[in-house]
Amino acid sequence: MEDSSRTNQELLQEISFLKQRIKDLEQSVLEHHGPLAKVKTLSGFLPICGSCKKIRDDKGCWEQIEAYITKHSDALFSHGICPECAEKLYPKLSRKK
Repeated sequence: MEDSSRTNQELLQEISFLKQRIKDLEQSVLEHHGPLAKVKTLSGFLPICGSCKKIRDDKGCWEQIEAYITKHSDALFSHGICPECAEKLYPKLSRKK
């Protein structure tokens, strides 16, 4: 009888531990679900002008690619000039001689 009593007590402790663990995991899921829900992704085809690279939205309006992507994703832009464009735009500053 004493053995079964001890076993029952151990089982109750284990159940209590597992219930607390479930609560902790549920809380963790809730904490991580919020940031994941905010993730935006672009998918499908984007109609893009072959010349100026503007994107046509679903209302038929054309806008700069940076503005479109900023509106539809969490991406941010930092502008620079690639070496080829720097050569073309600023040939006097070119390091090529």
